[in-house]
Order: sequence, then C-alpha cells, then structure tokens
Amino acid sequence: MSTLFIQRKKRLITLAFALSIVLLGIKFYAYYLTTSNAILTDALESVINVFASGFAFYSIYLSSLPKDINHPYGHGKIEFFSAGFEGGLIVVAGFFIIYQAILGLLHPPALSALPSGMLLLSVTVLFNGGLGYLLFKEGRRMDSLTLTADGQHLIVDAISSVFLIIGVGVVFLTGWQWMDPALSIAFAGFILYNGYKLLRKSIAGLMDESDPKTIVKVVQIINDARKENWIDIHNMRIQKYGADLHVDCHITLPYYFNLKQVHDEVADLERALDEKVDHNLEIFTHSDPCQPGNCCKYCSVNNCPSRVYHKSVHVEWTPAVLVKNQKHYEYYVQQRTSNKKGRFN
Repeated sequence: MSTLFIQRKKRLITLAFALSIVLLGIKFYAYYLTTSNAILTDALESVINVFASGFAFYSIYLSSLPKDINHPYGHGKIEFFSAGFEGGLIVVAGFFIIYQAILGLLHPPALSALPSGMLLLSVTVLFNGGLGYLLFKEGRRMDSLTLTADGQHLIVDAISSVFLIIGVGVVFLTGWQWMDPALSIAFAGFILYNGYKLLRKSIAGLMDESDPKTIVKVVQIINDARKENWIDIHNMRIQKYGADLHVDCHITLPYYFNLKQVHDEVADLERALDEKVDHNLEIFTHSDPCQPGNCCKYCSVNNCPSRVYHKSVHVEWTPAVLVKNQKHYEYYVQQRTSNKKGRFN
C-alpha cells in the first residue's frame, strides 16, 4: 500500500478521534440538561467511539510498520484486533444501557429541557453521519477493515441518534415518560447486533477465514492475464492482513520447460497481480510439471511436442476451481463422477 494511503488513513482516524471527544461532551451535556435515559444511552455509546477511535489510530500505525524478524508476515492482523476491540466495547455498552433502562422503568426520572437536548443531538447526527460516511467510503476504497468498522460504527451512532430524537420528541409531546427507558432498551438491542457483527468479522480474520470478495478479485486478475503456458492454477490460498495480501498457489507448466522458462512464467503471474492490487503483495508460487495425457485435454499450449490428445475441454478459472488442491484434470474427473458434465463450474 502506498505511503499516501497510509498517511490518509492516519489523518482520517485522527479526525475521528478528535471529533468523538467533542461529540461526547455535547451528548453528556444534553443528558445533564434533560436527565433522559435515552440520551444517556447515546452518550455512553460515544464513550465507545472515543476508545475505539484511539485504538483504531494505534492499529493503523502498527499495521503500516514493515515486516521484522518477530513478525515475518507483517503487522496487519492488528486491524482485526481493532475491530474486535470496538465490537466488544459496543456489546459491553449495550448491556449497561439495558441495565440503566430497566432502572429507569422502575424509577422514572423527571425529564426537563427536552427541546434543548434534541437540538444538541441533532448537531451530533450531522457530524457523526458525515464523518462516518467518509470513513466507510475511504475504508472500502483502501480496503481497510479499521476505517470501515469505525465508519460503520459512526453511521450506526448517527442513525440511533435520529431515532432517539424522534422518541424524545414523542415523550415531550405526550408526556409518556415510560417511553424514554423503553426506547433505550430497543436501541441497546440495535447496538448489540452491530457489536456482534464487528466481533464476528474480527474473529473470522483472526481465524484466517477467506474473504470471498478478495478471492474473486484475485481470480479475475489472473483470468485477465491468463497465458496459454499456464496449463492450470490450483491450491490457491489468499489471506489479507491490513495492508498486506498473501497469495499462495500452484501453477502447472509444460514439463519440458527449463528453469529460466519456469521462472519467467512465475514472474509474469506475480507481476500481473502486483500491478492490480492495492496492497503490499507477497506471493508464493509452487511450479508443477504437466502430465502428458492427463493435462492434454484442457491444455492450450501450441506446438507441444508431447501432446497426446487434442484440447477438448475449456476450463473456466473460477474460485471454486482454483482453490481446489488438485490439478484441473482431477477436478474434471470428480465433476464428471458427480454427473456435472460439460463445462467446469
């Protein structure tokens, strides 16, 4: 990933951290004016924003560090810890909000200055929503889990504040004070759900779960660069750690190629990927020799001196094919055995 990307990520997360502190003060002041449990709910979630943005800044700094002797695969996994930390804080805040709301139902507080509280919350909605959208958009563009998670959290915070404003308005117009803590419980459930989603994504990354979108993107790049000498590519494994992308695969080449020819073909594959991905790419490629007779039916090599059969099958290089730990003729036989005739799936 370019230095400009890293610097932009740091600037965005610094802005989010500074703004979260300001908005935290505004929300607690709104609670001080109104003593509304619903507004307290929103203020407590903003405490999470402050801690999450601070940890996100540290994770972006750490993930940008180069590999070293103790971290041969880089520091990118810290972004998964950052998302998990944020998700865990959200879950804790959600349960605390439910506890506070239950107390509010049992002993309803006297509400006051609700219009002022609603106005202050409206200001936080504008800033949280705008910054959240920016972080989410840039996080998707730069493929940064930390920015995306922080932006998603701010957007959720803004949406919940909108509903809080509506709810507080209903309380102000109707005098139904029981609605204030009831609304808090409903929002706590919404907060818990979003905390769960962040935790799920974090655990998936730490467990090296494959990212389908990244696999599809890499397979498309390989298809665009596909050469006739690349008889098949299989056993492809892809992992993304922050700014680092690791790709392992086997490539089948004509068995009679000398060492330089094999090196050049592997270099072409690595170059095609390196030119198209927005990450620090590390690729390990294992070269396999073709098996005359078995590979001939889907081999596109022209003027092959060892061809046994004419090419009769076109193999579609899809994720389902390339991730299999078997050459394509083995996959073809397997598909035929399963009555999936014709082209590869």
